[in-house]
Amino acid sequence: MAETSALPTGFGELEVLAVGMVLLVEALSGLSLNTLTIFSFCKTPELRTPCHLLVLSLALADSGISLNALVAATSSLLRRWPYGSDGCQAHGFQGFVTALASICSSAAIAWGRYHHYCTRSQLAWNSAISLVLFVWLSSAFWAALPLLGWGHYDYEPLGTCCTLDYSKGDRNFTSFLFTMSFFNFAMPLFITITSYSLMEQKLGKSGHLQAA
Repeated sequence: MAETSALPTGFGELEVLAVGMVLLVEALSGLSLNTLTIFSFCKTPELRTPCHLLVLSLALADSGISLNALVAATSSLLRRWPYGSDGCQAHGFQGFVTALASICSSAAIAWGRYHHYCTRSQLAWNSAISLVLFVWLSSAFWAALPLLGWGHYDYEPLGTCCTLDYSKGDRNFTSFLFTMSFFNFAMPLFITITSYSLMEQKLGKSGHLQAA
């Protein structure tokens, strides 16, 4: 169905092309800006610190999201999904890995800043590397579960990209969604809010933040 040139039900050709153009702009902008961040980290010695390694992880994750959007933009402009069922599963997996890594990297950055500003001690390289590895391995683990049968990747309504199949309301998908959301949305949100709240309290008491 998604590999044919027929437009999906409820969508006109202009709408599909508009979505493709928006995704293309988003993808190219994201790739350009995140590539600049990655290049700056590699070329600027002052930025090659454990705390900035967490920022690098976020930039890599967001670059992956942009690449995922670029694939979706291409298929939208073609008005069909040309990569087959296996390509759909790969696209869904890659997009989910990078999305989860982006969320968890943001939480890691918040914790890293809390550690720096509130404990007045530098984050060690081994701690930063371990944290980045945990973020990516955890993201890959959760993204692989739909490939193994807990959850499911499928075409989005437009039929030009793939993600989790949110249309399923069975126990299998519901249990996956709630468990995954707790560990990959609720917990990172809690860590982020707690870290910045503690930083705000520290700032209120000291009146300034230690320079990074």
